[in-house]
Amino acid sequence: MKNVQVQAIIGPQTSEEADFVANLGSKSQVPILSFSATSPSLSSTRTPYFIRATPNHSTQAKPIAALFKVYRWRGAVAIYEDSDYGTGFIPYLTDALQEVDSQLQYRCVLPPSAPEGLIREELFKLMTMQTRVFVVHMRYPLASKFFLQVQQIGMMSREYAWIITDGIAGILDSLDPAVIDSMQGVIGVKSHVANSDRLANFTTRWRRRFRQEYPDELHIPSLTIFGIRAYDAAWALALAVEKSGTRAFSFLPPIAGKSTGNFTDVLALGTLPSGPRLRRSILATNFEGLTGNIEFVNGQVEACTFQIINVIGNQAHEVGLWSPEFGLSPYKKISNGEEVLGVHVDELWPVIWPGRSMAVPKGWVIPTNQKKWRVGVPVKTGFTEFVKVERDPINGRRTVTGFSIDVFEAVVESLPYAVTYELIPFEDSHGRGAGTYNDMLDQVYFGNYDAVVGDVSITANRSNYVDFTLPYTESGVTMVVPMKKERRSKALAFLKPLTLELWLITTGFFFLMAFVIWFLEHRINEDFRGPLLEQMGKALYFSFSMLVYSHRDRITSNLTRLVIILWLFVVLILSSSYTANLASIFTVEQLQPTVTDLQTLINNGDYIGYNHGSFVKGLLMKRGVPESKLRPFATIDCFAEALLNGSSRGGVAAIVFEIPNVKLFLACYPDKFTTAGPINRTGGYGFVLPKNSPLLSDISSAVLNITEGEKMVAIENKWFGKQTTQSSSSPADASEALSLDCFWGLFLIVGATAIGALIIFAIGLWNENQNRALNEFPLADPNLWQKIVALTKLFDEKDPLPHNFKTREIGVREIEFNRDGVLSTREDPLGLGALGDVLSNEGTTLSPRTTASVGDAPMPSPLSSLEDDDTFLPLRDHAQEM
Repeated sequence: MKNVQVQAIIGPQTSEEADFVANLGSKSQVPILSFSATSPSLSSTRTPYFIRATPNHSTQAKPIAALFKVYRWRGAVAIYEDSDYGTGFIPYLTDALQEVDSQLQYRCVLPPSAPEGLIREELFKLMTMQTRVFVVHMRYPLASKFFLQVQQIGMMSREYAWIITDGIAGILDSLDPAVIDSMQGVIGVKSHVANSDRLANFTTRWRRRFRQEYPDELHIPSLTIFGIRAYDAAWALALAVEKSGTRAFSFLPPIAGKSTGNFTDVLALGTLPSGPRLRRSILATNFEGLTGNIEFVNGQVEACTFQIINVIGNQAHEVGLWSPEFGLSPYKKISNGEEVLGVHVDELWPVIWPGRSMAVPKGWVIPTNQKKWRVGVPVKTGFTEFVKVERDPINGRRTVTGFSIDVFEAVVESLPYAVTYELIPFEDSHGRGAGTYNDMLDQVYFGNYDAVVGDVSITANRSNYVDFTLPYTESGVTMVVPMKKERRSKALAFLKPLTLELWLITTGFFFLMAFVIWFLEHRINEDFRGPLLEQMGKALYFSFSMLVYSHRDRITSNLTRLVIILWLFVVLILSSSYTANLASIFTVEQLQPTVTDLQTLINNGDYIGYNHGSFVKGLLMKRGVPESKLRPFATIDCFAEALLNGSSRGGVAAIVFEIPNVKLFLACYPDKFTTAGPINRTGGYGFVLPKNSPLLSDISSAVLNITEGEKMVAIENKWFGKQTTQSSSSPADASEALSLDCFWGLFLIVGATAIGALIIFAIGLWNENQNRALNEFPLADPNLWQKIVALTKLFDEKDPLPHNFKTREIGVREIEFNRDGVLSTREDPLGLGALGDVLSNEGTTLSPRTTASVGDAPMPSPLSSLEDDDTFLPLRDHAQEM
């Protein structure tokens, strides 16, 4: 820039060089176009004249994270060189791994010129760790020495997984064969260049040119991704110069400072007048290069597709592809001559791993030189069915048994690898518990224990410091209280079988049925006529008395019969249900909890018990219970005694337990106590592991297998028996009041039928009397009230049709005297004297069509004409009564 006064620079190759030159380019307005400086710390924002003709290597983080997701690795060790090239990549890798629920367990930093001794020392340190997945991000000079040492100390073997980045994977063909041989089984991420005619033509010309320039070389090296990108960078610059019309301009002298004539004098640099125009032209370049479409976004080429390679023999085999759009794919499809990714497969082609193994490494192992797994267990005096620590008085040997221990042993046995462990009681010098459960979990956090096994509840606060496996018991916290006999009022017990709502609806339907029956029978049935009060009483009596017996009163309308049949069915269902529920209330003893919620205990100032050392104390205090009202207990008998004594006599009104403890407690006292609540949800009992433990996934899977199988049932029966399978919920009332929800369908059917019958009757009445109604009550009459009164009178009239109106009439058509002078009737064998009494008692009338005769001659006048003849006095008297 000073002596030759170049107007653009292609290069430099390393990120450190590019950082220095980019600052000079920005000062002198000379575009710096780099094809290999991939450090994310280099940015066109800070140095606007720095243009990157390659993606920065942060784009490799997501393809690497995708491998972790596919192979289900939860941890890794990052090995990188201490330079801008190495350190700039690690933050992006960390973020990408966290997105797939994985993370970096350790970071190994090596100087770019690290000696072999230092490399071996770091590798021996890595061998003592559990993690067996290593991400190597370094340039080839350091990588060559590194992998030779990896092979020599035996770390390129089974259970190891090595992942290399594009800085090494892109130049594998250029590495020494001995280095390639030391990398057998390594997988890597490499920039993918699609096959094309343009690339094939360029490769041919490259080989021909190389042979011309180096005729003595026996082996022509393969064209690396860096050479291809350098070619595209040169084309981008050439196109930009042509497009901008840039010519050779001299540099303008510096504004301040004087040159000393020194070649390295930075202050002597001037500025290039055509630099801004050339820079804009480069950034606007868009063409099809050897690596694909070349377009600069934010001063650099966008992220490309990556190959997933596997080093086998002396070359790298492709096992999959990754693209920003589709993610991982195991193969390529050919469509219209172009390569596209298959997007429906989420697995890669088989990989040959280090040690010539086809099995995917688990990602971690327990080193052979590691001590036994230190497993802490709680020491407790109550609920020892979960964990029980016993000491032999003779030899002092401690024995740990219990439900939780058996489950843990079953889980460890089901793991696909051997785990040796030692159960260590959490106790003090006197053999008693050394603290609370939180204190015991702190030992895992500080590294004194490798795990904790016992009745340890999974809570949100604890999960901030340790990891829990999936629970192996039921979850939740609830309250245990004594039971009491419910005192019921016997005086109003007959009302309890039905709810108030159902009582009101049923009563309303009785009144509705009375009205419907009266309305349908009033015109055609003498029983529903007479004074208004008599009609109301008759209708209500008819409706309500259907509860106890079936009527013998005559019903004349078919519509009435239909309504009554449906209503009798509803009454039958109601009465049967009422009788059954009432019998249950009087015969079954009702047991109820003494208190049903925590807030009542707080308001009453009652004492509440909890399991000694449990997290429940903190939970209750968060819910507003004063610490002075909390009493800890250790054994089941102490809990039962405190509950029976009550809060006023030195005991407690309730005890808050975890669900597993509740089931065990109620199994011992099933008839005296019950549960109320629940108060809060928890995660159940789980095994405790250190944060980010690689064992977490395998042990959780093993817990699921145990809890879903018959093994768990056998362990539960061994320690708890079958009594704990009974429900721990609060006992419900033996009988509950029947509600409208049980019968609304029946009421709907009866109500709809009754209303339909009324509508049909009204339509029929109008059709029969339509002409009369229109003549006597014209619709044009403005007096609405008079219309209503007139129509009411029409409804109140008897039906004039003889087949509609029914009355109990007995007609005496012919009365005669026999030859002995005795009065008799041909149709009345009882005689006329008895006829009068019978008719009078039954309230029947004599038909006006009656005639009488004496002998064979008919009477010349009606029966009423006999009043003046004493001979027929008895007949007259009876006639008057009739």
